Amino acid sequence: MERTTALAHLAELLSGPAGGRRAYEQLAAGLRQLVVDGRLLVGARIPSERELAGALGVSRSTVTAAYGLLREAGYLTGTRGAGSSVALPAVPVARPDEPLGADPSLLDLTAAAPPAPAELPALVTAAVAGLPPLLSGVGLHPLGLQPLRQAIADRYTARGQPTTPAQILVTQGALHGWDLLLRAYAAPGARVAVEQPTYPAALDAVAAARARPLLIGVDPGGWALDPALAAWRRTPPVLALLTPDHQNPTGAVLPEEARDRLRRLASDRTLVVTDETFAELWLDGPPTARPLATGRGADTVVTLGSLSKVVWAGLRIGWLRAPEAVVRRVAVARTSQDAATPALEQLVALQVLGQLDALLPGRRAAARERRDALLAALAEQLPAWRPTRPSGGLALWVDLGAGTSSTALTRAARTHGVRLTPGPRFTVSGTHDRFLRLPYTLPVGALCEAVRRLRAASADLPGPAVGAAVAAPTWTT
Repeated sequence: MERTTALAHLAELLSGPAGGRRAYEQLAAGLRQLVVDGRLLVGARIPSERELAGALGVSRSTVTAAYGLLREAGYLTGTRGAGSSVALPAVPVARPDEPLGADPSLLDLTAAAPPAPAELPALVTAAVAGLPPLLSGVGLHPLGLQPLRQAIADRYTARGQPTTPAQILVTQGALHGWDLLLRAYAAPGARVAVEQPTYPAALDAVAAARARPLLIGVDPGGWALDPALAAWRRTPPVLALLTPDHQNPTGAVLPEEARDRLRRLASDRTLVVTDETFAELWLDGPPTARPLATGRGADTVVTLGSLSKVVWAGLRIGWLRAPEAVVRRVAVARTSQDAATPALEQLVALQVLGQLDALLPGRRAAARERRDALLAALAEQLPAWRPTRPSGGLALWVDLGAGTSSTALTRAARTHGVRLTPGPRFTVSGTHDRFLRLPYTLPVGALCEAVRRLRAASADLPGPAVGAAVAAPTWTT
């Protein structure tokens, strides 16, 4: 992989060894933890021994010894003098997300998706009334029903993004739209930029397309754009998927300055794809940054939208907003996968969109109440954990602390009736094992009970193994 770790960036992440253990052991432990946390990307080249020694103000022999320890443990590949790259040791991984059966006491914290609103059954009934005029045809509309495409286009236009129905393709969710874009644009071996950590199924789609991921590091503090964009400029990816609004799983929001940088990089060579699945689920006030598909570069920005998070995941309706040429190309690629999005569900979506502005305040209020309740329960029951407080979206990203494995916790939690998705599931390379995503989509009482069970599960864990890592996960959810 052609990823390079800038010397200044690495020196900023590390602090110089001081006191206690021998200096080279401290340095090795610090580098190892950066790898495990995903802050040093697997495959990245690291500075030479001489360069790092100068940047940290330590002897070259200290760095040489530290690199030697990391090579022995499997965290570096390459030989001395020939350059080294970040790696992860191969560790067998069991599936921590196996279904626990039909136990009604099971608390499932794997899905960041809410239950349906009470208004949905009435909207479904109203949608059925629009079905008879469609029954005389074959019922297949590869681009989507025209009234629904118009309604989606009107919603974009109303927020300052003039859009026509010809720029809309109706899909079976945002993930379906991403998969179609990969089919249309990413030949095997093509480079595709994705965030890390990110939504697991988005990574699965990249792997299924046999594309090469270019990783853009994300944490609750923001996006590590500089290292990724340096590689991007050398070899532009064909696609770049970003979630600038309440990123899944970190909850981060991309600032306007960074959005503008990405707009300038959008081109005929790189389609920038922005996933707005969570964009309207703001909890602490409306967004201040403009949508990515505005202003300069907007002609090569594709937007994915969906009703799965704001309404109900069981309503498999999403859409793709793009230049007309992109819509046509994706529609052609679609023929090898499915013929069209189900017509009845599109009629339901049309009814939902007509009432969405009335539904959203209640959806936001419920999510806000559950977020705050989950944060309060964690502060009381598990005060050593460090969760984010996202300004929107549907999940917390929790730092369990150095040496604590979310994979081990996931296994322990199963015996206490809680189903979790561990941090490595959100990565390409199996890092971020000290992190855990906790959705706040269950009722408040269930969330509080889940935290009580997690406290019991955490007590079952052995003492932390500092720097422990897991291999790239192989399970699916």
